[in-house]
Amino acid sequence: GEAIKWFEKAAQRGLVQAQFNLGVSYYNGYGVPQSQKEAVKWFRKAAGQGDAPAQNNLGVMYEKGYEVTRDYEKAVELYQKAAKKGDAQAQTNLGVMYEKGYGVTQDYEKAVELYQKAAQQGLAEAQSNLGSAYEHGKGVDADPKKAVKWYEKAAQQGNARAQTSFGVMYHKGNGVTQNYKKAVEWMKKAAQQGLAPAQFNLGVIYEHGNGVTQDKKEAVKWYTKAAQQGDASAQCNLGVAYEHGGGVPQNKKEAVKWYTKAAQQGFAQAQFNLGVMYLNGGGVTQNKKEAANWLTKAAQQGHAEAEKALNEINNSS
Repeated sequence: GEAIKWFEKAAQRGLVQAQFNLGVSYYNGYGVPQSQKEAVKWFRKAAGQGDAPAQNNLGVMYEKGYEVTRDYEKAVELYQKAAKKGDAQAQTNLGVMYEKGYGVTQDYEKAVELYQKAAQQGLAEAQSNLGSAYEHGKGVDADPKKAVKWYEKAAQQGNARAQTSFGVMYHKGNGVTQNYKKAVEWMKKAAQQGLAPAQFNLGVIYEHGNGVTQDKKEAVKWYTKAAQQGDASAQCNLGVAYEHGGGVPQNKKEAVKWYTKAAQQGFAQAQFNLGVMYLNGGGVTQNKKEAANWLTKAAQQGHAEAEKALNEINNSS
């Protein structure tokens, strides 16, 4: 409370650092009621005085459309101002805009150039993004060894996405000697931070016993965490576990529930599995029309088994 009072007085007097800190306090609800409106107000004042972190944060507000109309061009303009002053977070955010083509013409090389600047300043998010660029050859020639180098730097700093990617590299033996134990170690760090793709990967690892003792119960535990966050792959695998009783008591109704969630997200395997449930009346009332609907969706995505099942329905009716 005392600190906030001091920030408010200093901010009113035009002290940039206090204006920025006050904006952050309102944004996060530290010592004051959370208010994006107030955050925008104070970031704008500090940004107007040329404060790079405030320009970056105001850019975020425009990019996300928090309390202002979403405006990618305006976000880019603010990120550019702060990036020119060497602000690593703004360089990274601007890199993402170039990578996605938001508010600027998509340009992978430009994105990489910005990630490199921020990565060299030690920003984990930039290091992770740079690792990804090297892994997938976006804006640079693919180089798994360099990808591993940058993922490791970011992973060591606790960046969950980098920890996952680093784990995947160990799992595949891509740019590094294959090591399932290390893969699990890094995936676990990211999964414990709540990152859904890492939780899903960890589920797969436990289900198949790669580098760990096979443990279907443990697999279900991680699939559930990721599925509850809306991860379609995890929702589908969780459905399979319930359908066949792998690591949980068999429960076809529960299987249908999870298949439906993944199918609605356009996940082909879940659409197929759900179609089959409707076809056979597993966990739902048998319904050929509904079965055909989901099998068609899966078939349109090139799911071969779904096409086969559809032909059988059409020929039998």
